[in-house]
Amino acid sequence: MSAPTFAESYRPSLLRASFAAAKRQIIILLRYPGWFIGQLVWPVLLPLNFVFAARALAGPDAAGLATFASMTGTTDYVAYLVIGTTFWMWFNWTLWGLGTTFRKEQLQGTLESNWLAPLSKMFIAVGAFLGEGVIGLMVVVMSTASASIVYGINLSGNLVLFAIVVLASIPAVYGFGLIFASLTLAAKEVNGFVFLARGLMTILCGVSYPVNVLPASMQAISRWIPMTHSIRAVRAIVTGGNLSQIAPNLRFLLVSGGLLLAAGLLTFDLVQKRMIAAGTLGRY
Repeated sequence: MSAPTFAESYRPSLLRASFAAAKRQIIILLRYPGWFIGQLVWPVLLPLNFVFAARALAGPDAAGLATFASMTGTTDYVAYLVIGTTFWMWFNWTLWGLGTTFRKEQLQGTLESNWLAPLSKMFIAVGAFLGEGVIGLMVVVMSTASASIVYGINLSGNLVLFAIVVLASIPAVYGFGLIFASLTLAAKEVNGFVFLARGLMTILCGVSYPVNVLPASMQAISRWIPMTHSIRAVRAIVTGGNLSQIAPNLRFLLVSGGLLLAAGLLTFDLVQKRMIAAGTLGRY
């Protein structure tokens, strides 16, 4: 009996290929570490506009803080703003990172070669999700640390609960990113979509102000956006909230995250099949 050939002995594994794609993504990013500087600087610079505006709107004797406290439960508007902008930066990073990953592979000429792999092309999407998930956690940690050091924010809340909220937010954030990435692959345009999506999130998710100041119709939309619940839960934790207080937010994040992640993988599968059938995979 002859020895099995390489093709016969090798069994393609979706999980193995996904980890390989994620590893490649992380290695490439670490090869060009200039992005670390941005993640240390932007968390400091981005909130400045909001902090200066808040100080101006509070008035010379800070009389406006009473109204702010009545709506948010805290007078620490700096921590309130930094928390919102940190999650906004994570979402923004996802749009530019995961949201453009398939388009970048198309431009680099690696997308078509990956399609030749003898297994489901879903490994490309799963690998992108895993790789960006690791990188995204690094972004959150660095952003939080640099902002806390510069602004002197005291994260006195339960850090375990904070970590739970971040982990519960991952499926929703990256599920949306996969949907976004798949659509930009088909449309072959990303910049305009990124600016539109992050602009809407800035308005609807309460990044720099409490959601309850929005019109009722916009509040209704805001309640269905996962990032609204992520920001709300972390702000509650920092002001002394416990698990029971943020439980509704966690439930929403877990359910919506599962649905968005499934929708992201399904969207990728449908888009790639349509592009292959139409012969447009290699078009730019």
